[in-house]
Amino acid sequence: MSKKKTIRDINLTGKTVLVRVDYNVPFRPGTTQISDDSRIQATLPTIRYLLERKCKVVLVSHQGRPNGQVVEEMRMKPVAERLSALLGINVIQAPGGVGSEVTRAVLALPPGGAAMLENIRFMPGEEKNDPKLAAELASLADVYVNDAFGTAHRAHASTEGVAHKLPAVAGLLMERELEMLGSALDPPKRPFTAIVGGAKVSDKSAVLDRLAQRVDAILIGGGMAATFLKANGLSVGSSPVEDERVASTAKFMDRIRFGNTSLLLPVDVVVADAFAEKAHHKTLSAEKIAHGWRIMDIGPETAALYELQIRKSQTVLWNGPMGVFEWEPFSHGTVRIAKALAGLKGATTVLGGGSTAEAVEKLGLASKMTHVSTGGGASLEFLEGRTLPGVAALLDA
Repeated sequence: MSKKKTIRDINLTGKTVLVRVDYNVPFRPGTTQISDDSRIQATLPTIRYLLERKCKVVLVSHQGRPNGQVVEEMRMKPVAERLSALLGINVIQAPGGVGSEVTRAVLALPPGGAAMLENIRFMPGEEKNDPKLAAELASLADVYVNDAFGTAHRAHASTEGVAHKLPAVAGLLMERELEMLGSALDPPKRPFTAIVGGAKVSDKSAVLDRLAQRVDAILIGGGMAATFLKANGLSVGSSPVEDERVASTAKFMDRIRFGNTSLLLPVDVVVADAFAEKAHHKTLSAEKIAHGWRIMDIGPETAALYELQIRKSQTVLWNGPMGVFEWEPFSHGTVRIAKALAGLKGATTVLGGGSTAEAVEKLGLASKMTHVSTGGGASLEFLEGRTLPGVAALLDA
């Protein structure tokens, strides 16, 4: 993908700037209290850069999946309040996503002022990339800035459509995401290790194929380990397996055996008799999983093997937890991997977003990583080498 212009490459002084951010933040269950504001924090450098240049900043984001309907608990007001506290200014909550009242609110903003539009996915035209909605958004501003890497793989009105109607550039977070994920692969310091977890092989098969051509070692964990172990001829008890992926996974392992990449699978696992936090659980060899038991985490021997590989690595890419890390009995594999990465000296550590980012944030280890991506699906598609519509639509440098 060609290099893109950023907010540093154009004169923005005094302009009205529409900024797409990814403020799809988690709330404490049953409340509108934000439990993790790292996505908001990540955009502050871009917003401050614009405010210092006396721009009127108009922020647009989605929250959850309201499917084109107004859902009260998905309004942007709590996010506007948190952003106001972080910036030390009053971020105005606009009375909607677009429309005459919104236009008036934006016109009334002072230079160096900021407004937050209402959840853009309340608009049925957003996910359909409706040109009319894109034009209405564009009418609010002079320049468009995309700082929402987490939604860059979606061709929506606020991520792709509007970028064709205004001069469109990357924000500082978007620039960093593209640089860090790009440099991890091009050219990496070696040994280069990829740690791949998560629930399903089908979500990761394309990225595994691409990584197999580039990395020195791939370490497998998470629910997808069951499909790998079954493809390797082992019984995986009652673990969920993507049966339609077993043959292609076996072929993938054969290809790796003839290449220069080593593939490490779990040698021991933590199993439970139900998918529940309080289920009976035990640790056993990956060769001894009986019917009625399912894999919930990698075991301590596997974690030790993986730590050995990590310690000798100069570049590590991690996407997907090693187990059901949200539940304490099945969190140990993920914790050990996170701590091993945090302990590396002088190595480049890049984490794909989503639940991997959530795990290291929860452990307080995010600051020890070179880069924690704000995008789960977007980082995977980028690493697969796919074109991200929200990035492709920006001006080339």
